[in-house]
Amino acid sequence: MELKVKGWDINFVAKKIADDIPDGSYVNLGIGIPELVANHIPEGKEIIFHTENGLLGMGPSPEPSKADPELINAGKKCVTAIPGACYFHHADSFAMIRGGHIDYCVLGAFQVSQEGDLANWSTGEPNAIPAVGGAMDLVAGVKNIFVITQHVTKTGEPKIVKKCTYPLTGKNVVNKIYTNFAVMEVFDKKIFVKELAPDVTPEFLQSVTDAELHF
Repeated sequence: MELKVKGWDINFVAKKIADDIPDGSYVNLGIGIPELVANHIPEGKEIIFHTENGLLGMGPSPEPSKADPELINAGKKCVTAIPGACYFHHADSFAMIRGGHIDYCVLGAFQVSQEGDLANWSTGEPNAIPAVGGAMDLVAGVKNIFVITQHVTKTGEPKIVKKCTYPLTGKNVVNKIYTNFAVMEVFDKKIFVKELAPDVTPEFLQSVTDAELHF
């Protein structure tokens, strides 16, 4: 099913997250769409980005001509390092995560439930490649979990659901959900809509959402 309503561009959604993360925060970005957040930090705001393969102080994506193949993030994409960045062992990186030293994590999602459960590492298909990576550690150890995702799948199926049907990454872990249609907050096992894209009505948003929404 193709939707006529497009909502926000996903880069605009990434900018919203960058605006919402407080100055001075330590932030981990998941693989894929979450990586866009690093390109939209407002001038004058300092965000220290962490990547679990061993870098604290990750900068925005480099120009292709300046990319260093030995400086990559967890998704194997070339990144930059800001002045004062530091490198460390993989185990030390996960000690930071598990020790509660990361303030925010931005992750993608296959599904998010109305109770804040997250499924983002497998669809459960028999031939699916196991790829949980550091996601389970991140949702267990990071103080605030933000999800950025398209509101529905490519075939129009809701990604914000009453109950996740895919293998869980974590239970009751998601704090905010940012999609191309809306910004939502998970509180007391309910989803509250905080902001709608200009061309999205409450009725439309509920029609493409399996979970019950509160406005």
